[in-house]
Amino acid sequence: MAKRGSGEGSIYKRSDGRWAGVVDLGWLDGKRNRKSMYAKTRKEVQEKLNKALTSHQQGLPLPSDQLTVGQYLLAWLEHSAKPKVRLSTLESYEEIVRLHLEPNLGKVRLSKLTPMHVTKLINTKLSRGLSPRRVQYIHAVLRRSLTIAVKLDYVSRNVAKLADSPSTLQKEVVPFQIQEARRFLKVIQGDRLAALYTLAITIGLRQGEILGLCWSDINLTSGSITIRHSLQKHEGRYCLVEPKSTKSRRTLVLPGLAMEAIKVHKHRQLVERLRMPGEPNEFNLVFTTRAGTPINRHNLTRDFQALLKREGLPRLRFHDLRHTAASLLLAENVQPRDIMEVLGHSQIGLTMNLYSHVMKPALQNAADRMDSLLTG
Repeated sequence: MAKRGSGEGSIYKRSDGRWAGVVDLGWLDGKRNRKSMYAKTRKEVQEKLNKALTSHQQGLPLPSDQLTVGQYLLAWLEHSAKPKVRLSTLESYEEIVRLHLEPNLGKVRLSKLTPMHVTKLINTKLSRGLSPRRVQYIHAVLRRSLTIAVKLDYVSRNVAKLADSPSTLQKEVVPFQIQEARRFLKVIQGDRLAALYTLAITIGLRQGEILGLCWSDINLTSGSITIRHSLQKHEGRYCLVEPKSTKSRRTLVLPGLAMEAIKVHKHRQLVERLRMPGEPNEFNLVFTTRAGTPINRHNLTRDFQALLKREGLPRLRFHDLRHTAASLLLAENVQPRDIMEVLGHSQIGLTMNLYSHVMKPALQNAADRMDSLLTG
């Protein structure tokens, strides 16, 4: 006769010596939904039940030999990734799954997925002309999803970690030189977005952070600015989301020329609203279109690069204004730790790796000073 473990209720020992457990998943289509699990020991069954309940509570399917990679990835996106990542990140994950992972691995059973499947995926994408950086990202999304699968006991190992990702050479940051930066600040005078460009090149705000600035984030009395949001577009609508990381939420002191540019911009925006009443500025944004709507990041980049071309300045990405700010600060011997705080980097290593080439003169100076100190 089957024996129940003391106080366990849903775990019992079968007549054949194996242990069994039943997890109650509530009602489904008017019927009680229960799943049975088996193992050699009571402890193993208890672990399976705990993981099954965790999966159910998170909205993920229960571990099963029939579960495919495609089914798992869709559940992972909805119930694991969606509650935790930024909207733009979720959209990129969804695109990777839809265009790359589902077509190539979707029908493979999750329990049968091997490092060779992942290696074949990587090689296929490279052979079809995708950049190594893009393939790295595809690999990273799969690896991240399988980390959760291991945690919930869907699989015993993360096979994506066992496959080699394509190597890439990190492109050296090529920002404005000091004379180019000064010329840029000169030629943007009179542009309706001069203050936007000035903030980007003086304190290195990210594009989304600048576009998500509200007037309540700027204190013209104290000369400070607080980064609280980033502007993103999701399913056709603009929204303000949390900054990229905890360190990205920061308060900075504005340089004088940035303060003056913002004051001029505020007056210009008020005049525009009076001359051409448009849609209400929903978030009280600092930077909008003439109609009062949020600025599309692609349009901003297009206009920025058109301005560079018109003025004969080097072609840069908008993000390179942020790199320019960091490089100029480093060239003035501002400490990397302070630059990390200005940029909102999560780790000092990121700052050091990105701008190591700019630090070479400072390192040479440090070496010369050490020589001078020790040799007299």
